[in-house]
Amino acid sequence: MPRGCPGRISVRSAPNVAGVGDVGFAVLGPVGAARDGAPLELKGPRHRAVLARLIVARGRVVPLDVLIGDLWDEPPAGAAGAVQTFVGALRRALEPDRPPRAPARLLVTEGPGYALRAAPDAVDAWRFERAVAAPPSLHRLQDALDLWRGPAYADFADADWAVPERARLAELRLRAVERLAEARLAAGLAAEAVPDLDAHAAAHPWREEGWRLLALALYRTGRQGDALAVLRRARAALAEGLGVDPGAPLRRLEADILAHDPGLETAASRLWTRAAAAYDRTVAAGARVRLESTVGLIRDLAVTGGGGLAESRTHRLAAVEAAEETGDAELTARVIGTFDVPALWPRSDDPALAARIVTAAERTLAALTPGSDAARCRLLATVAVESRGTRSPRGPAAAREAERLARALDDPALLAFALNGRFMQSCTRAGMAPERDAIGAELVALAARHALPTYEVLGRLVRLQARSALADFAAASEHADAADRLADRHELPLARVFTAWYRAMRAPSEDAYRAADALLDGAGMPGVRDGLLPLALLSIGVPVGPGEDWGPYRPWAEARHDPDALRALPEPPADLLYEALCCLEADAARAAGDGAVLARARARLRPAAAELAGAGSGMLNFGPVRDRLTG
Repeated sequence: MPRGCPGRISVRSAPNVAGVGDVGFAVLGPVGAARDGAPLELKGPRHRAVLARLIVARGRVVPLDVLIGDLWDEPPAGAAGAVQTFVGALRRALEPDRPPRAPARLLVTEGPGYALRAAPDAVDAWRFERAVAAPPSLHRLQDALDLWRGPAYADFADADWAVPERARLAELRLRAVERLAEARLAAGLAAEAVPDLDAHAAAHPWREEGWRLLALALYRTGRQGDALAVLRRARAALAEGLGVDPGAPLRRLEADILAHDPGLETAASRLWTRAAAAYDRTVAAGARVRLESTVGLIRDLAVTGGGGLAESRTHRLAAVEAAEETGDAELTARVIGTFDVPALWPRSDDPALAARIVTAAERTLAALTPGSDAARCRLLATVAVESRGTRSPRGPAAAREAERLARALDDPALLAFALNGRFMQSCTRAGMAPERDAIGAELVALAARHALPTYEVLGRLVRLQARSALADFAAASEHADAADRLADRHELPLARVFTAWYRAMRAPSEDAYRAADALLDGAGMPGVRDGLLPLALLSIGVPVGPGEDWGPYRPWAEARHDPDALRALPEPPADLLYEALCCLEADAARAAGDGAVLARARARLRPAAAELAGAGSGMLNFGPVRDRLTG
């Protein structure tokens, strides 16, 4: 009877199987292959068994008699011919364009058997191994773990030839989970490490390193009692399951926690504590320098990920109000203008707060003395950024004046802030992707010359969006990769939220979009998240259930089925989904036979005839705009 031959599978996650060239192989889960991201038909289970057995061999020749023994407990008559048939079918699937009688490049015949000559990064397991062996990197390890779609060689769990490799890869995966936790702890991300470590320790109670890391992470988040409780759980699990006491590392950690050993904190944490204490002792409580220093901290908080962005908004308003109470317009201008956090999404996360910041900036502009051009520039850029999506003529005017002042002052940081304001005001009509692309290009060049990494990331993401709108996905992908590298180097985790959505758009599926949406959970960007998931699902034809929240896009969702709602649609907001919503309006009008609404939508869309609707968001794609302009 056959060994390790399950039912038919297919590769569902194209990014997990892409390799060098056009063919990649997946074994971290069900075995499969893909060309250019599209799953390949590998026929029956024994075809996949042959492929999997050759991947296990890592390029070495597997003799024909070994393959026969691995495929059958009792080989049937004609087993050799059957294996040759399997190999032939695999070759046709892997190299469909190979001319007749031309030698195979991937699955080759050599000596007494066969070998798979796959490129070093064509197999997901091989890429995973290299990532784990490389110097620890938060995102490298996370990306490596994301390659797993289930147990390795999942459809050959009972095959003798697969057991050692499955066990080896499973152990490597557990080590990778622990190395990722170590990297998070080293980066000061103890709270982010706790959930995964908790699950890891529960699933693998004999791994003392998992318990140690979990207890340390809890301690560093101020949960000393929970850390000690974890160590007690570890002691009980080891005693009941194995009859042994915890090893030296766990015993030492328990003693250090009880003694509040300073060595349990990172060097950065100890330095922060000493510096903060010194600042508190030496700088007077009412000193204005404290207010300006606080704003700098709030700005840094906004780019840390997690709840930092949401927290920064609350503290920012308090700082502005405190500055205004001093009656010092120059100080207030510095406090307002110091918050130059790059903004990528032209829809406010908190419109009420944004309006209050704009009002305070306008009051301060009126109170400034002549000659304060740098302060005036920062305030104008703030007005431009915070007026995003409002269609107020003040926003574009403020952006233009801020840019003029920044160029005259020859201040790179000011110019980057001003260009961000201009970008925020570049969605007032359809077809402005080329203008946004030019802004992004200048931001990238300017930031690279003057070491402004947050603005270089912004420029890359702006260009990702713009090149997507223009259907130049090769360039968009280059900018996505560059943004990820910069974000890793400078600890800017929110950038990866946008690149993850971009990759979901490029390989769309309901699972991919829901995974991208999960990254927005707790990211502090409701202006991005609200209603985005159902809109993305609609763009790929996935039915949207009644439980999905359409957020600000509900009028366009309802207009697809309600002629009265269709006629009452307002002009879409001035943001990166302008063209997408206009296309929804045009599609609904065409379906309803409403010529007046269709003409209105086409008039708005015509400047974007060469663009892809919605792709300028870098998150979803409703297809060519030109398809809505005819017929």
